[in-house]
Amino acid sequence: MASSTPTIAAREPADYVGAVALPTSLLEVRWYAAYTCAKHEKRVAAELEAREVEHFLPLYSSARRWKDRRVTLDLPLFPGYVFVRLALCNRLRVMQIPSVVRLVGFNGLPAALPDEELEILRWGLCQRLRAEPHPFLTVGRRVRITGGPFAGLEGVLKRKKNSLRVVVSLGLIQRSVAVDVDVADVAPVF
Repeated sequence: MASSTPTIAAREPADYVGAVALPTSLLEVRWYAAYTCAKHEKRVAAELEAREVEHFLPLYSSARRWKDRRVTLDLPLFPGYVFVRLALCNRLRVMQIPSVVRLVGFNGLPAALPDEELEILRWGLCQRLRAEPHPFLTVGRRVRITGGPFAGLEGVLKRKKNSLRVVVSLGLIQRSVAVDVDVADVAPVF
């Protein structure tokens, strides 16, 4: 007499008829801007480090004078933002951090930042060049940096005292950073 207990055959994922294939846009690893609560950027970066999520929090040194002393603080170059590199299917690892408000995007969908732009910015800031936040600009002379660590980036040319600066803007998050450059390292963009 045969057993009346049904046997269940193990199924491989390829055999599963109801499986849904994810779009390649969800699987592609890209850079995104995570908008954070005010003054929580370092806390978010520490939590991303603990969760082993690749991130980038550019900082700059700012000398502040208080009543009794002078202090040098490391402040975020883009206040309110931490850059994360991940596939969108893993965005919950970032969104579950309490101080993260959202990933910046349009129509409810996170928008990826240009990989090349972020990599150049990361590499340039690793060279310990002086950089500081600058108001976002949409008008002015557009130039391309042709030499030095920021080569390839485009921005708006400004003068500060006797030196030149290029204001590099990230349009997606509407933030800018001013970078000192040599006059020989810029070319106009037509």
